[in-house]
Amino acid sequence: MTENILVGISLIIVAGIGAQWLAWRLRIPSILILLIFGFLIGPVLKVVNPDAVFGELLFPLVSMSVAIILFEGGLSLNVRELANVGRVVLGLVSVGAIITWSIGSTAAYYLLGLDLGLSVLLGAILVVTGPTVVGPLLRHVRPAKKLNSILKWEGIVIDPVGAMLAVLVYEALLAGEVEAITSVASVFILKTVLIGSVAGVISAAIMVILLRRYWVPDFLQNPVSLMVVVATFTISNLLHSESGLLAVTVMGIALASQKRVSIRHIVEFKENLRVLLISGIFIMLAARLRLADLSQINLESLAFLGILIFVARPLAVLAVTWGRDFKWKERFFLAWMAPRGIVAASVASIFALELAAAGYPEAERLVPLTFIVIVGTVTIYSLSASWVAHRLKVAQPNPQGLLIVGAQPWTQQVAKVVKDQGFEVRLADSNRENASNARMSGISTYLGNVLSEEAVNTIELEGIGYLLATTANDEINSLAALHFAHIFGRANIYQLAPKDNQMQKENVSRHLQGRSLFSDKATYQYLSQRFAKGAVVKVNRITDEFDFEDYKSLYGDAGVPLFLINNSNELKVFSSDTTILPQPGHKLISLVDPLDEKPSKEEELLLARSRN
Repeated sequence: MTENILVGISLIIVAGIGAQWLAWRLRIPSILILLIFGFLIGPVLKVVNPDAVFGELLFPLVSMSVAIILFEGGLSLNVRELANVGRVVLGLVSVGAIITWSIGSTAAYYLLGLDLGLSVLLGAILVVTGPTVVGPLLRHVRPAKKLNSILKWEGIVIDPVGAMLAVLVYEALLAGEVEAITSVASVFILKTVLIGSVAGVISAAIMVILLRRYWVPDFLQNPVSLMVVVATFTISNLLHSESGLLAVTVMGIALASQKRVSIRHIVEFKENLRVLLISGIFIMLAARLRLADLSQINLESLAFLGILIFVARPLAVLAVTWGRDFKWKERFFLAWMAPRGIVAASVASIFALELAAAGYPEAERLVPLTFIVIVGTVTIYSLSASWVAHRLKVAQPNPQGLLIVGAQPWTQQVAKVVKDQGFEVRLADSNRENASNARMSGISTYLGNVLSEEAVNTIELEGIGYLLATTANDEINSLAALHFAHIFGRANIYQLAPKDNQMQKENVSRHLQGRSLFSDKATYQYLSQRFAKGAVVKVNRITDEFDFEDYKSLYGDAGVPLFLINNSNELKVFSSDTTILPQPGHKLISLVDPLDEKPSKEEELLLARSRN
């Protein structure tokens, strides 16, 4: 028996993480692969039965995992974003949710043949979208900042709202008074919001006090934060049913919005934990399906899916944005982004089991119908959202620009050349003279400490894809690389080679540094000396007549490749750990010494080829 449980848990973990990796390799939403893998190891191959593996612990574990996922989602929110989009977000999670609920319930009653109570419950469950599916789509599509903020906030806040509505209907069903739901709804919602909000704020305050006064050592900060999240969720639920999801979401938002302590390490820990939890939950819930559930896929269920996508969502968005400063393209995109995710799946699974035991045999249809909506919405939106965003011109361009830390004169020259090639460039420096000179040369510049939270919130990063740390201080460069790694990803973080480039004598550990910018010899001192002696940043077009070998012959060892612009107009950064071979049609941006006033015949020929 113990061996069977061990095998079941191992298969769930292997299938979950394997599905995440495969989805990453194929560049498709991970939820689709997770559901396929779960369905394969469950009803198809029958190698995993989550109910047999976890027993009565299954749904408490699912509920706790969802709470942690929502807390992590809350950590990605900042109340300052609500200054511009707050009213729309509030409208979507209130008026928009009611519209979706009403239309979904009506469609379920007339199309799916569910009785009134189950129709209203299914409509409430399918109100939610969720960060587990919205977040990855937003990262892939990269919509404009305003649209990104609206959808991100809606996806996280709507989860506890949808769960609250579902619990309200569930309690009414058990009491046999669905028609009387409106009489108790206001009190139930008020208590949920009040208890959940207060519990979340108090828990966030406790975490801030613990961290600010150093009452928790560094190695225990992540376990303690997890402990507080679990305790908050449980206590809030004990005080009022299903207020726990709201409590942990509010806790995450409150922590993300405060400035008293850094929570970067907590955010990183929760992001890693979220991947594991999402993988496991989707595998387990999909493995609980039965082959007989496929019979729910018919014209009626597909019509129900179509109404949610083409009627409910557009009407909800139109009602909320009507009379506001929104272009029709922005409204269209908001209406085309409402995938359902893990909260819908978990809530449907829990209530289906409870209601079936309470004498509602049709409740077993809730799970397959919910999964049909999840798979359908994720498939449709994931395959079309990027195309729709680009057709509507509401997507940000592929971020190829540079954020350069250090605005000394030679980096200004580098920045100007890159900007002249059509790429976004931002400089950041705490030296007022450097910042002022950079601005006068027409380059957007941030004056202040780039390591501060204010810098992250203030610097406009739209169109920026790389960080280049180029100050004279190796430690500052490494700290800047760490500070922005969660924004750009470590693969896109570069810093100048340290003064002493011998690994055994490094002042900063290698794992704390960004990628070595340009080359191992390109230290701050080396570049400063080269520019002081008259070196310039030059753009050469590589052609069949003037290839990379000709370039090296022309400029010799003094030529230091900096960037490459390929035929797709993508900016590539040279570094010591990669080999980039310029091809015909590419543009090579490099540091070179000016040619002599009277070049040789060979230099004249090569220079002529370069200009052509």
